[in-house]
Amino acid sequence: MPKVTNVVATKKRRNRVLAATRGYFGNKSRLFRYSKDAMWRAGKFAYRDRKRKKTNMRQLWIVRINAACRAGGMAYSRFIAGLKESGIAMDRRSLSELAIHSPGAFEKVIAMAKAALR
Repeated sequence: MPKVTNVVATKKRRNRVLAATRGYFGNKSRLFRYSKDAMWRAGKFAYRDRKRKKTNMRQLWIVRINAACRAGGMAYSRFIAGLKESGIAMDRRSLSELAIHSPGAFEKVIAMAKAALR
């Protein structure tokens, strides 16, 4: 009996991998052997960085809030403590957007946080 090979499925799998790595540098976009490794590695980085994106965005929001707080004469840590003391429950993302798009409203929030700490 001859050896059974499923050429259709093999070719389909290889073409799918090569299509996913189209545009990669060198043999990683042309040869299945290297393309497979490149796709696997890219997938690992993509998975890791989807998790890291959340951390990076939070760090960005904190930097923006800190800059706006310092312009208003207050440190970030004191500002957050003042918000908790006054019972204002706003997340860092919305505080960051408020600081960017409506600085006047953010100044009022800073004033409320300062008043709560006194």
